[in-house]
Order: sequence, then C-alpha cells, then structure tokens
Amino acid sequence: MQFDAEGRERVVSYQSRQMKPAEKNYPVHDKELLAMRYALIKFRVYLLGEQTFAVYTDHASLRTAMKSPHLSQRMARWLSFFAEYNFVVHYKPGKNNILADALSRRPDYDPRRLTRHQDIPDDDDDDDDCATCVTLGINATVSSPVLPLRQQIADAYEEDSFYAAIIRYLRNPTADTLAKLTRPTRDAITRYDLDGDLLTYAIDTFDTPRVVIPADDDLRARLVHEYHDAPAGGHLGREKTFAALARDFFWTRMYKWIRKWVRSCEICQRVKPAASKQAPLRPLPIATSAWRSVSMDFIFGLPRDAEGRTGVLVFVDRFNKMVHLAPVAGKVTADESAELFLDLVFRHHGLPESIASDRDPRFTSVFWKRLFTLLGTRLLMPTATHPETDGKRCAPIASSRAYYVATQRLSPLGASSFRRPRLR
Repeated sequence: MQFDAEGRERVVSYQSRQMKPAEKNYPVHDKELLAMRYALIKFRVYLLGEQTFAVYTDHASLRTAMKSPHLSQRMARWLSFFAEYNFVVHYKPGKNNILADALSRRPDYDPRRLTRHQDIPDDDDDDDDCATCVTLGINATVSSPVLPLRQQIADAYEEDSFYAAIIRYLRNPTADTLAKLTRPTRDAITRYDLDGDLLTYAIDTFDTPRVVIPADDDLRARLVHEYHDAPAGGHLGREKTFAALARDFFWTRMYKWIRKWVRSCEICQRVKPAASKQAPLRPLPIATSAWRSVSMDFIFGLPRDAEGRTGVLVFVDRFNKMVHLAPVAGKVTADESAELFLDLVFRHHGLPESIASDRDPRFTSVFWKRLFTLLGTRLLMPTATHPETDGKRCAPIASSRAYYVATQRLSPLGASSFRRPRLR
C-alpha cells in the first residue's frame, strides 16, 4: 500500500497463495512470519534498497521477532533473508485491519468445500503394493475440485418453503404431500423433476430441464454476475443475458430480475453508447436478401496482439446482421483491405449489390473505386459528418467497442471469431 496526495491509504497490489500441507502444521507465530516472508519475496523489486518501509500485522509478537533471543530453527534460517530489508513492523489490531483480515477468511476458500478425497479402490489384477506406502501406512487418495454452487443451491431449497414442498412431494409422491401444495402448483407439478439433489423445471418433454433457483438474492446475484459482469459474459444487454441464463436456470420473474440488474450496472452505463439518437437517421434502403448489401468499417486503438495488429475490419450483412471480423494493422492499406473483402465476403457469400462505408481514405481511394467498377458494385458514401446514415453498421461497431472496454479490452485477435466461448 501507499499514501496518495491526500494522505489516504491506497492498495497497489494484492498477493495470496494456498498454504502447503507442511506449512499448515506451523505454529501461529511461524505462519505470520511466513506471510511476511512471502510478501517480501513478491514485492522484492520494490522494497529491496528502500531506506525504510513499514509492515503492518495484527500479530503483535512480530514486532520483537527479529530481536528475540529464543529463535526456532526455521526462524534462524529466515533471519538472513529478513536482514536484506530495512523495515519496521507495526501492530495493527484486527478490527482496524479489515481488508486483509476479511480476504484471509473468505468462506469460499474453505478447503473443506473446495476438495473431496476418495479412496482409490484396490485393483484385483495387481497385487504389487508400493513397499514404501505399506511401510509408512500411506493411503493413496485422489482429489478433484468441487464447485460449491451445486451444494449452495441444494441448501437454499430448505429455506424456500415453496420449492421445499415440491421436493418433498417428488421424493415421496403421496396424497398427503400433494395436498400440501397449492392448486396452481399441483397443476404444474409435472414440469418439475429431481436431478440428484437439484430441482429441475421443463415446460414439456421437449424442453431442456433447467435448474430451479430458490428465492435467495445472494445466489441469484452470483449467477447473474457470472453471466453478465464477468469477462466471459461481456456485459450484454438484458435480452441476451436473460437468454443465456434461461438456458440453464429458472426462477419466477427472472426477466424482471435481470432487467433491474442490467439497468443498474455501472459499467454498462459508463461504457455503452447512449441509446438516444443524436440526430435524425438517414437510413439506406432496407435490404431484402442476405449479403445483397454489406456495411464495412474499421475499429482502431485496441491493444496490440502478438503480430502487432491494433485494429479490426468489420463486415456486416445489413439483412441478417451476420458479422465478419478481421484483425488488421494500424496502417492497413487499401490493397490489404480489398484482399480481406474478397477473402471474407466475396469468397463465402458472393458479390453484394451495394457496399456502405464511411469516407475512410481506404474506401475512397482510386484502387477501391477501380475494383468496384470492375466488379460491377456500387460504392455508397454517407455524408462525411453524418455516419448515422449507416445505422446497421454503427450498431455492431458500437457493441464491439463496448465489449472491449467492459471486458478489460481484449486484443482484436482474441475477438476475431466474435462468439461466446464454451464455459461448461
């Protein structure tokens, strides 16, 4: 941490790691020293050579650890490392060390919830046991990651009386358990089913079962955050966010819930283009067939990729809104643009009847005019100061810009496919 111009503490960086099995057996004093040693190693390039810097801890005994006459063997080994730095240890009570104390006690980092251990069954065909393991009495185990989401959903059913009653009926379908359900629920009971400890919902036999989410605001907020706020979600609008969530989950009034979340998203309000029109549109004629009319434009100023490209050339079909993206260099020429047009558009969809673009020099050069004359294509030019003419082109480009900003500005090469990657 460092102090800003007004004397307030500002976090420069966070560091953490999981303790090794042997380190978990350290006494508390050595664990605190281990954390301080780890921090000095990670920030060595900033701290080594400093005249004096402060280390804050909620373990008061560390203030005199360097001067103690009674040192453990581990502490004696670490003394030579600590001697390289010129620091002063300050005691900061836990109630004042709120941020670091909270991050070190996160419940979702509980190892009892992150891993499960299963004994590996014996193989009847192989009786050769490891002599070392037999001598030391070691039981072989396999660890696999377990996401707490499934268990969190199952536990939340117990707090929701509506879904808890449905689960009791599905587990014990008797007249008594059915009578405890409301009449609308009894009429729709065939839509519910159990998948292990999860309740699923499907409108009919042709519908894909979706996991039912109980009335838990924290749980629902976690799901919407993953599908909207996370980089993989891309801060999409309410319709696309709802469509993505509705494929896997279900709860009552889901659309209103998501609409309120997206409307209150600070990043969406800050980086997405305004929905209000700045001036009356001067639209082109409506396209009547796929790839008869194509819009094209450049996006520049993106992070540089491995090949030095900082831009994207966008081709949009004005009829079905299909998009082709091509990463380009910042100084892409008209010849290169023409080659990309022939490779991405002409090769797959044939020759369009019209192409809409702004007055970029690459599109108005003699080369482009000659090319389109030979191909028999008209090049439609909007007014230089009124790009609103081509609204079909502006919308995908504005969405692309918002996607880059909202997801920490991915490189153009990483977004060339322009599709949502598979997450599960």
